[in-house]
Amino acid sequence: MRVTITLSKQSTPIMKSSNSNSALQKEEGLKRTIGVWGLSANIVNIMVGAGIFVLPAIVAAGLGSASLIAYLFCGFLIALIMLCFAEAGSEVTDSGGPYTYIESAFGNYAGFVAANLFLIAALAADAAIINAAADILAGFFPVFESRLIRIIFFLMIFGSFAWINVRGVRHGIGMVVFMTVAKLTPLLLLILVGWKEVSIPYLYWDSIPSTESIGQMSLILFFAFMGAEVGLSVGGEVKNPKKTVPRAIFIGIAGVLVLYILIQTISLGVLGNDLANYQENPLAEVGGRIFGPIGLTLITIGAVVSMLGTNQGDMLNMPRVLFAASRDRVIPPTSLSNIHSLYKTPHIAILTYAFIAFLLASIGGFQALAIVSSATLLIVYLGVVLAVIKLRKIVPSQSESFRIPGGYTVPVAATIVILWFLSHLTSREVVAMLILALVLTMIFFTKRFVESRTAEANLKTDPASKP
Repeated sequence: MRVTITLSKQSTPIMKSSNSNSALQKEEGLKRTIGVWGLSANIVNIMVGAGIFVLPAIVAAGLGSASLIAYLFCGFLIALIMLCFAEAGSEVTDSGGPYTYIESAFGNYAGFVAANLFLIAALAADAAIINAAADILAGFFPVFESRLIRIIFFLMIFGSFAWINVRGVRHGIGMVVFMTVAKLTPLLLLILVGWKEVSIPYLYWDSIPSTESIGQMSLILFFAFMGAEVGLSVGGEVKNPKKTVPRAIFIGIAGVLVLYILIQTISLGVLGNDLANYQENPLAEVGGRIFGPIGLTLITIGAVVSMLGTNQGDMLNMPRVLFAASRDRVIPPTSLSNIHSLYKTPHIAILTYAFIAFLLASIGGFQALAIVSSATLLIVYLGVVLAVIKLRKIVPSQSESFRIPGGYTVPVAATIVILWFLSHLTSREVVAMLILALVLTMIFFTKRFVESRTAEANLKTDPASKP
């Protein structure tokens, strides 16, 4: 049995099955097999990427031994935003993550812009990350300096991850869990063994940093906490999303915050003021001080695994955005919403995402996209926070979905935080964002105009098709 729920005069009717978990759930045909720990690992895997291997030195250069303040400050800010994601994710339980939340609240145009901004940021990041991994490998194996070898490497990585994810979400999330454990192992070893090398005087504060200094460093550090939004793109394959999504977000964010604080503490305790001098690979230097020459190799390998783990996480999650946007006819072609008859995965979307990511990585030259990637994610964040406010007018108050305590206090505070971060963008970044938004707007309305004219032409040639 199907029940049609109409949200408003402007919104598109949303289909709900009789056993649906959410008034906003659509028919997808995907298997719900991901539990709390699988989703938590997915979130942690995306968040802990390449940044943590370089950020300790950058933050120490700005704040010295008081750099832990920036981590706590960023943890508080990301918690405000992720509370909004937890509420939206428990109400909109389909694939697509932030795109689906925004599209469900504001319609096709907002969904189209959100989907494209989300995809652009992720594709640019994936291309940059895998190139960075190849650069690190080139330090051990000079053959990776060859352009041809790098392209073959990119093809093997993206091809392998695509194959794993096409075969089923269990395989994809299993690979994510494996990569998460693999990337966290050297970091945890660094923390556990590193305590004996910590010099307590290195942790003493020489002075209290100014609010402006904390703000500047937090703006840089904040982006190391991004990624949870990507991990939620598999919403259509999460078991009991009303409870699983909020729990996984809290576990993932709390785990990453504790990990980052411990790594920063060990790094400061081992290197002291010298930490700021190793901005290219500070954790490798810390590993060398703790474990000797093998420590340098261990942490460097850990950095490569961490980067590739992020690529695998994106390969699992981001095709679901393509799938969801195609399912809603927000972007063509409709074949992107096809589901494999055997594996029950969005195989066309997975292969398409893998091909584009491989192509961008092979071509290179993503500086312009890299400049706007962080800003575009902040815009998506803002869209999700505003969607929470709108969805509260759609979802009944007696719904079993997670609701943030305190009424609108957290969404309003999260909006202020995001606008504060956006206010620190350079004029170049603002111009790039405006141009991108203009291009996407033109594409959307051109697409709508063409579809309207095509529908009119079909109506004239076949009057019987009139509803």
